[in-house]
Amino acid sequence: MDTIRLGLEWFLNPDHVPLLIAQHHGWFREAGIELEIIEPEEHLDAVDAIEAGAMDVAITEPLHLVEDRAEGRPVVGFARFLHTNGGVMYVKGRGIERPRDMAGARVQYPGAPGPGGKAIVQTMIEADGGTCDPDALTPVNNSFYHTDALADDLADVATLVFYNFECIEARHRDLDAGFFALKDWGIPDFCQLILITTPEQLTARRDALTRFVQVLRRGVDALHEQPDAARVVYFERTDTPLDDPLTTDLFAATLPCFTYDFSMAPAFYEQLEAWMHGAGLIDATHGGTAYWTNDLALPTRARPAAASRA
Repeated sequence: MDTIRLGLEWFLNPDHVPLLIAQHHGWFREAGIELEIIEPEEHLDAVDAIEAGAMDVAITEPLHLVEDRAEGRPVVGFARFLHTNGGVMYVKGRGIERPRDMAGARVQYPGAPGPGGKAIVQTMIEADGGTCDPDALTPVNNSFYHTDALADDLADVATLVFYNFECIEARHRDLDAGFFALKDWGIPDFCQLILITTPEQLTARRDALTRFVQVLRRGVDALHEQPDAARVVYFERTDTPLDDPLTTDLFAATLPCFTYDFSMAPAFYEQLEAWMHGAGLIDATHGGTAYWTNDLALPTRARPAAASRA
C-alpha cells in the first residue's frame, strides 16, 4: 500500500468532492493507495512542506505554481481537476459598477500587501480604458474571508474570488454582489485547481501518482453521473445537515466546475507568465513547458483493474 499525503489549498469544501467520493467508496485503497488529506490550519508553503517530507502532493492554483517556479523552486504541475470562473467581487450601489471604477479602491486579497491583488485590479482598470496609480490602491488582508471584508466595509472589492464560492456566499448574506471575471478583463484565467509535486517525487513515485490520478478521474466521473449520491457523501463527510441552504447552493454551483480534461497546454502557462512578468509579479520566465507535464494527466489506453467500474 502506497501512502500519499495530499495538502489542501484551503479548508475542506465542495472543491474536494471527487477525493471524498473516492475515499468513501474505497477506490483509493482498491488502487493500493492510502490517502491522507491534510487540511491546513492556515495558508502554508506547499513546496516547503513537500521538500520537508510533510506531504507528497498539494492542491494549488496555476498562479502560485508560476510564482514558485519563477523563484527557482523545484515544483511541477501534473493534473487539473477544477476550473471555475475567477475574478473580482464587489457590492453594487457603492460606487463601483465597471472595472475602471476600482481606481483608488480598497482591495481585499489574502496576500496583501503583496503586489498580486493590486496587479489584478490595475489590469482590469486599464483594460476598461481607465488609468490606475497602483499606489492609490489600498491593500486589505482579511485572509480568505472575502465576503466578510465586503460585508463589514473593510474593502471595496475582493480579488482572487471563486464565483462558485464567494459569490454564492454573498447572496446568502443579502449582498447585491457583482463580479468582474479575469478572462473578460485582460488576465489569463488562472482560477483552476491543480495538483503539484516536486520533479523528484514525480519520478520516484510515478506509479503511485498515476494510480492516484486515475482514481481522481473516477471520482469526477461519479459526481457528474450521480450528483445526488455525491451530495450525500459530501454532506455526511462535513457533518452538514442535508437541508442546509448555503451548502446546498455551494455544492450545486461547484458541480459543473469539475473538468474531465486533466491536461493543460503550454500556451496557457506562456500567457500566464507573460502577464505576471509584465505586472511585476515575477522576475524570471521559463517558457510554458517548464511548469507542467501531461504525462499523468492524459488518459492511458486501458485502466488498471482497480480503477474499473466492473
